[in-house]
Amino acid sequence: MKVLVFGADGFEDLELFYPLHRLKEEGIDARVASVSRGTIEGKHGYHVEADLSFDEIDPEEHDALVISGGKGPEIMRLNEYALDIVKHFMNEEKPVAAICHGPQLLISARVLDGRKATCWPGIRDDLIIAGADYRDSEVVVDDNLVTSRHPGDLFAFGRELLGLIKR
Repeated sequence: MKVLVFGADGFEDLELFYPLHRLKEEGIDARVASVSRGTIEGKHGYHVEADLSFDEIDPEEHDALVISGGKGPEIMRLNEYALDIVKHFMNEEKPVAAICHGPQLLISARVLDGRKATCWPGIRDDLIIAGADYRDSEVVVDDNLVTSRHPGDLFAFGRELLGLIKR
């Protein structure tokens, strides 16, 4: 099992580190991917090494995708490779989990029409305009898609992410 964890400078620290370490605790090969390889810095000053850049990823070689929130999605959604990876995972119905501002990539990839989802309240209208059926809930699961609102929902996000991956 190989999982990509998307992040970029300004990521919400907990929303990247929590799923990354939960996946690793389960023995899953989880790797951080970003615009380029190297160190990325979270909102609260924590650093992580991006193992892969978006342009070197073959999504066929990966089984699931986690998209962290914070300010990083604003950067990632402008990267065509990142959007192509998101489209691949959604089109192939592989597990995708996005938290907080993470659904911005789903919006930009245009893969939310008719899907149930939640997000940070500040991008709720964007989610609705993109065609999503917005739910204000700690976690929303719609087939292969798991979404949550903020770090306070990480317990539910992690539970549903692992449940989806282990199906």
